Amino acid sequence: MQAHISPVFHFPEGLVFWAVYVWVFTPEFLVFRRSRRSPAGAQDAGTLRLIVIGQNAALIGATAASFLPWLAIPRPEITLIAGTCVLFLGGVLRRVCFRALGPYFTGAVVVKQDQPVIDRGPYRWVRHPAYTAGLVIFLGIGIALASWVSVAVLLLVPVLIYLRRVRVEERALLETIGEPYRAYMARTARFIPFVV
Repeated sequence: MQAHISPVFHFPEGLVFWAVYVWVFTPEFLVFRRSRRSPAGAQDAGTLRLIVIGQNAALIGATAASFLPWLAIPRPEITLIAGTCVLFLGGVLRRVCFRALGPYFTGAVVVKQDQPVIDRGPYRWVRHPAYTAGLVIFLGIGIALASWVSVAVLLLVPVLIYLRRVRVEERALLETIGEPYRAYMARTARFIPFVV
């Protein structure tokens, strides 16, 4: 049985995917590097480590699964383009979230007593649009890998990680900010506007 070679590993077709991939993950790397150096006051409950290890394991597993010949997504040339576009859109949304939160965007959960509730940009409709963007990013990678197994791994693992992270983050925000955040929670969805 011959291995399936994902279009992201074809040259030169995969070059745009990898350029977008590096563009998407460069600020992520910088955020996490900063957070690892200054965890003082973190209310993180180990979720930063969970994100780093879990997402990297999912990426490795999904990449390995993309070489399996079964459950390959047909028309890999289309999946490469579609996946790269989805990856790019997720990266754009993450950057919008970075800008909206400004100095309050951290890799570790750190909530300060005088921290305001940010309700501008995508935070106007959703409490955790940066995690929504993360899911879009991983979905794009899974699609570009042209494997249904890769798509499943890159959706399931980040969803489980983000659900844990959101519980920790919302508890910290409620304990530190209190009623203003509770009111914000009442009027916004967690991940998808007007849905969830």
